[in-house]
Amino acid sequence: MAATAVRYLRSVGAPTTAAAPASASSPAAASAPPRPALRAVRDDERAPLDPAEFRAVLGHFASGVTIITAPGGPEPAGFACQSFASLSLDPPLVAFMVGRTSTTWPRIARAGVFCVNILGAGQGALCRGFAVSGGDKFAGVSYGPAPATGSPRLAEVPAWIDCTIQAVHTGGDHLIVVGRVEALGTDPDAARTGPLLFHRGTFGHFRP
Repeated sequence: MAATAVRYLRSVGAPTTAAAPASASSPAAASAPPRPALRAVRDDERAPLDPAEFRAVLGHFASGVTIITAPGGPEPAGFACQSFASLSLDPPLVAFMVGRTSTTWPRIARAGVFCVNILGAGQGALCRGFAVSGGDKFAGVSYGPAPATGSPRLAEVPAWIDCTIQAVHTGGDHLIVVGRVEALGTDPDAARTGPLLFHRGTFGHFRP
């Protein structure tokens, strides 16, 4: 799946890494230090971590919650995403992480664009609807096109960020998707309720 996404991004001219390596004949390559040999990690080198303990410990990190959407073909695509962060101010970049087994991600990759919908305190049910696999996640959900990409901008979210896919990197069993921000905005009325938070497997909220 990662290879498919990378091939797609290359076909539309989007970079799949931060910068292309210098050619062997270039001055930069001649002065660059030799690269270390790469190899797979052996089983006896892996950290002795229990997956359940890993989840439990990392669950102590409270985060906001988003819904990533895209114009995924005949029907729009979207999924709930906790792993989102701002990345760069100049150029304006954001990033989200998605599991490599996600069935929604290939549709977003094909679209080449996405909108980050940042959820408010009262939108836990909306988040749960987008967290399930399959079905029509947009049934009964109000949305309109984001101004730059046409990705679904969900109604009554405190903030939204409209992006084109800049790069895709592999990160273990996830992909790290970097988006260049094309447009963004807030809804002051929706923002008054505060953000939807996720902590140790449950939703919470913070009132400003």
